[in-house]
Formats: sequence, C-alpha cells, structure tokens
Amino acid sequence: MTRFQRLAAVTLATTLSLVTIGVIVRATDSGLGCPDWPLCHGQILPPLNDAKAWIEWIHRTVAAIIGFEILGLAILAWVDHRDRRSLLWPSIGAVGLVGFQAWLGRETVRLGNSGESVTAHLATAMLLVALLVFVTVRAGFPARLGSGGASQRFTLFAAFTTLATFALLLFGSHVTATDTALVFPDWPLMNGTLVPALNDLTSPHVLHRWVAAVVGVIVATLAVVAWRTQRDEPTLVRLAMGAAVLFAIQVIVGGLQVMTHLSAWTQTLHLALGAVIFAMLVGLTVTSYYAARSVAVGAGDGHPDGTRPGIQPTTRDRVRAYIALTKPRIIELLLVTTVPAMVLATRWVPGLDWGDWGWKVVWTLIGGTLAAGSANAINCYLDRDIDSLMTRTRRRPLPAHQVEPENALIFGFVLGVLSFALMAWTINLLAAFLTLLAIGFYVVVYTMLLKRSTPQNIVIGGAAGALPPVIGWVAVTGNIGIPALILFALVFYWTPPHFWALSLRIRKDYAAAGVPMLPVVRGIPETTRQIALYTVLMVAISLILWPVARMGLVYLGAAVGLGAVFVWQAVALWRRGSSEEASTQGAIRLYKYSISYLSLLFVAIAVDALVLI
Repeated sequence: MTRFQRLAAVTLATTLSLVTIGVIVRATDSGLGCPDWPLCHGQILPPLNDAKAWIEWIHRTVAAIIGFEILGLAILAWVDHRDRRSLLWPSIGAVGLVGFQAWLGRETVRLGNSGESVTAHLATAMLLVALLVFVTVRAGFPARLGSGGASQRFTLFAAFTTLATFALLLFGSHVTATDTALVFPDWPLMNGTLVPALNDLTSPHVLHRWVAAVVGVIVATLAVVAWRTQRDEPTLVRLAMGAAVLFAIQVIVGGLQVMTHLSAWTQTLHLALGAVIFAMLVGLTVTSYYAARSVAVGAGDGHPDGTRPGIQPTTRDRVRAYIALTKPRIIELLLVTTVPAMVLATRWVPGLDWGDWGWKVVWTLIGGTLAAGSANAINCYLDRDIDSLMTRTRRRPLPAHQVEPENALIFGFVLGVLSFALMAWTINLLAAFLTLLAIGFYVVVYTMLLKRSTPQNIVIGGAAGALPPVIGWVAVTGNIGIPALILFALVFYWTPPHFWALSLRIRKDYAAAGVPMLPVVRGIPETTRQIALYTVLMVAISLILWPVARMGLVYLGAAVGLGAVFVWQAVALWRRGSSEEASTQGAIRLYKYSISYLSLLFVAIAVDALVLI
C-alpha cells in the first residue's frame, strides 16, 4: 500500500468519524454550543464546565484535521501521481469540497441549524465521503486501463442502488430538519396503518419510511445479484452482502429511535450506519467499474470499442452523436405528459404563485430531459450489441462507432446524477427520488432484466415512461395524489398498444436480434388481440380520470372522441391479424395515431384545467 493509499484510507475513516460526531452534536442539541465561528465563546478552547460547547468544539476540531488531511492528499497526488488524472483531479476537488463544507458549517451555525442548512451540510459530507472512497479504491488499480473490458451491467445496478441510498439519507435528514421523527408513536406502522394521511406535518416522516422500504428492496436485490453473478469477485460479494446486512440492522435501529423517543445512541448509530452503508455501496460501484475495466477486451460479454478507424470526427459530429444517444424524439413524448399534469395539479394548491409555478415547470422539464437522456444513453450502451443487428438502430452512435461505449456509459451516468441533483435542489426530494426511480426502472428492470427475457417486457417496463406525469404532479404539490396515479395508469396502459404497433412493423428486426417481443414469440394475431384489449383498458382509465380529477366537458369530449378512434383502429387491426401485409399497414397507422392520441389528450387535460381554474 502506497503512502497515498494509506492517507486516503485514514482520511476516509476520519470523515466517517466526523459524520458520527456530527450526529452526537445534533442528538445532544450541541449545535449552538459554540455560538460563534471559528472561535468558541470568543476563545480557542471552550469553558471547561460547558459539555455542549466541548462536543461542538470536538466536531470542529476533527473537521479541521480532515481539512489538513485532504490538503495533504492533494499534495501527495501532485507529487506522486500527477500523471494520473483520475487521482489528481478528485484529490484537488476534495480540497474545494471540504472548503465548501466548512463554509456550510459556519452558515449552519449562523442560521441556527435551519432545516435547509442541516440537509445541505449532510449532503456535502456524503459527497466528500464518496469522493474519498473513489480515490481510495482507484489508487488500488493500475494507472493504465484499456478501453472496453467486461460488461458494466452489475456496475450500473450498484450505481443506481448507491444513488437511491444517498436519496434516502437526504429524506432522513429532512425528517430531522423538520423535527417530525416522533410524529407517529408506533413502528413499523404509522398510527396503526401503513398508509396514513399525508399533510405538512406527517409527509416528511411517511416519505422517509416509504422510501426506506423501496431502497431496502433494492439493496437486498443487489446482494442477491452479487451472490449469483459475481462469485469470481469476492470483494464485490462481501460489500453487497455487508451493505444488505447493515441495512437490515439500520431499519431496526430506526424503529428503536421511535421506541426510545430519540435517545442519543439510536440517533448516532442510525446515521453512522447510513454513512457506512453509503460508503460501502460507493466502494462497490467503483470497484465493480474498475474490475470490469481490468478484464481484457473480448473476455466475458465485452464488446469492441473505438471510433471508426481512419476517420477523425469533428467537434460538431461528436456533439451530435452524444445528443443522438439521448434519443430526443422519445424525450419530447415523455415531456408532453409532464406539463399538463403540472397544470392539473394547480387545482390542489390554493393561492399558488404563478411565477414560482413557471420556474418549477422550467426546472422540472430540464431535470426530466436530463433524466430521460440518461436512461436512453445507458440503454444505448447496454443494447449496443443488438442495435448493430437491427436495421432501425444500426446507425445509432455506438453501432456506428461514433462514440466509445465507455464514454456513452459515463455520459449517461453523469446526466442521471445531474438530473437528481437538479430536481432535489430546485423542486423537492420526492420529485428527485421518483426521477431516479424512473431511470433505474428503465435501465435495470426493463433493459437489463426484462427486454431479452420475456414478451411482457414492455408491459412491465412501461412503468418508467409512465412516471413523468406523477413527477410533474409531485413537483407542484409535494405529494402523490389519486389523479396523479390515474395519469400514471393511463400512460402505463397506453405503452403496450403504442410499442406493440411499432414492433409489428419491425418484428423481423427483433427476431434477428433475438429479442422476444410479443409479435416474435406469440405471432401477429395474438399481438393484435392484446393491442385491442389494452386499448379498451386505456380508454376506460381515461374516462375514470374525468370524475376523479373533477375534469370538465373539454376533457370529456377529447377522451371520448380520441378514445373512440383509438379503439376503432385497434379493433380493425385485430380483425386483420390473419393477414401479415394488412396488419403491418394497420400497425403503422395505429403507431402514428397513438402518438397523436397521447399528445392531444394531455393537451386537453391542460386546457380543461385552465378553463376551470
């Protein structure tokens, strides 16, 4: 172990200790034990008889030590590893991040431990932990790694789990910041139920428990996947299994917080475990990434990398290729469902500030665009082998060798992180978490698990594309209402007829690529029958929205008229199911109409809502 690695490991351990000390400060109400900064009661050392001042002083002192450690780490990176940008720049970045963290600490004191400052302080601390884990793990791998390598599928799942855990930490911090940890006297139920009424007082606590349950399932699934697929990498298995075990203990400690009325030891252990779990998952992700990179090209299920030999693309060509990775036309269709949902949601927010609403729309659209682009770019990375076999997709940037697969993967991951950060910062945590969930569902559940294994792939995977209207609703109201769930169901049931109509047209492509789409596996007649059935369900759901969301005649007329045309075309397609040529022509018409249907129906939702406001 080099001196850089030793200092990085020590700095990481000290930082995790500081997080624990920070919880003790919070649990003992010592945050203002030193009311000034950087001195304490105007002195270098606090009064000997003031326990709270000493707790806060220890917190600040350890933070100062970390500052010197990180400065030393940056110096060592420059002296020993200036030729390794993957170590040099993160080490220098850590210096800036710890400086920002110190400023946040001062602001937290100045603002009297306000909720926003406390959450920002924790978020920055966790980012610093992630950065230190990265440099510690990266230093253990060779300086030079070839492009390509083995598949990064497990890495993607680990990265998604890590981001979900980070979101959970922020939800927990929000509970502390809003002082709602004891809003319910029981556990695991909440006032005797799993679904209590949501209001300003209960929402932070309820959302924290619900998100914890979702993240717990994700962490447990990651451990199972690691056990089944990563036996040749014992470190990955140990980290995944360890994180799952600690998460289970963490849940119990969370319950003990309620049972012991927030005793100091439960609060301290709860966040300390959370920080350790997050650090382990970051380590798992980084280790998985570089372990896969270390595998020689051609091993496992890797793919050749590199741009087309002899051709040097211009900057404009590169930009266009990266934009193409995000599949802009698909993004447009997703965003069509977001804004009308936000317009409809304004009915449930009395006294809405329309200026604030407008900015929420802007930031939600930007965040949604980044999220969809992230999911699509990662999808291009995962499907690059079958895309090269299909006429419709072989001109995409990866099969055409316009972008290296590794760069496409990193590009998609960065877009995902930016979308989550932007939504959390400008909208709210719940909208950010749902955005992350949409990315994860599309990448992990649909692309990695379902697409190549079952003809029902698009049915279940369609949940990812159905989340934008829910995210739009949450962006305005801060919670999930019944109308938002109906909008989710509407898009969910629209997806199979829309996508199966397309797959009827290009079924030979899917057959050549070995993708078990419904027309390939079950044939044209069964596919057209399924399209008709899902169309009827979709139209029925669109009519249910009318009374539940208190819609007017504008929407009712659109739902009935547009739905009738959709049903008519779907039934006509079903009747032609025995004729390959006729069914293909009908499928093309239905596919095009399905896009118009969704767009016009959601426009009607917005117009109807504006008329009735």
